[in-house]
Amino acid sequence: MEAIIAITMGDPAGIGPEIILKTFAGGEIAGLNLIVIGDLNVMEAARKQHGFNNIVIEKVSNLDNLKRKPFQVNVWDMNLLNMSDFKIGSLSSLTGNASFRYIEESIHLANSSKIAAVVTAPISKEAIAMAGHSFAGHTEIFAQYTGGRSYAMLLYDKKLSVIHVSTHISMAEAISSLNQERIEDVIRMADSSMKKITGNRPKIAVAGLNPHAGEGGLFGNQEIQVITPAIKKMTVLGINVSGPYSPDTVFLKASKGYFDIVVAMYHDQGHIPVKMLGFESGVNVTVGLPVIRTSVDHGTAFDIAWKGIASNESMINAIKLAGRLIG
Repeated sequence: MEAIIAITMGDPAGIGPEIILKTFAGGEIAGLNLIVIGDLNVMEAARKQHGFNNIVIEKVSNLDNLKRKPFQVNVWDMNLLNMSDFKIGSLSSLTGNASFRYIEESIHLANSSKIAAVVTAPISKEAIAMAGHSFAGHTEIFAQYTGGRSYAMLLYDKKLSVIHVSTHISMAEAISSLNQERIEDVIRMADSSMKKITGNRPKIAVAGLNPHAGEGGLFGNQEIQVITPAIKKMTVLGINVSGPYSPDTVFLKASKGYFDIVVAMYHDQGHIPVKMLGFESGVNVTVGLPVIRTSVDHGTAFDIAWKGIASNESMINAIKLAGRLIG
């Protein structure tokens, strides 16, 4: 059976349905076997709203011998919501719960080998919390439901790629929890993941935590005590990694081609440069888990939801990357 990639619909009140349909309508992903996990009636309403008259939406309930046709959106219907249940562009516990359930179902299908990869449309962390699901984001949900223990968030873009030592925790916790073993794990994941994505052995740069990478201990000693020993150990193991580099220059160097990926010490250190350079084109990849998961690198954009103006570039790239990762 041809490998299937599932796309979760994301928060129905956001831009997820629109960018999914826009991607199918453009035909860029026609060579892949895809299903959308969400609500059929919401997808149909979005199709009518945006005038995608070349799109056919089809309900599927059996993934064996799934038929792939041009401009056909096969929907794995969860039947959780009607359009009258929520307001477009607004937070809701109902849409938060639905978006969580789409993710949960995708992981169930992946764990049972029914699908080969998952691409996620944007969710609202606040709406999911309102529905009683205590997760910081997609990454943590996938880790919990797949039994993952060592995983990381990788942001991939042709202009700049970054992997994070820590993500959805406070700055104070990001600093206090920094340890050599975690940095080593992230360097390993950067090496193995970028080899799969690009087909080549990557050049990895490690950013320092402190200004000027600590300036020899003048501005902090984490580089000396924790980060440098991790880099040296990975170098001995044959990984092409160097640093720690000053955080205010290493991302620029990577964007100019000196490095293939940067290991960032915390969430915003990596996210800010990537989103400056590739907000609409970047792809979020959860690495280190038994399930392949890629995602758009932006949020629900409630302010422009269902207005027909959201960019689907990141969605196209996320689907294509998922296709490459499953081989």
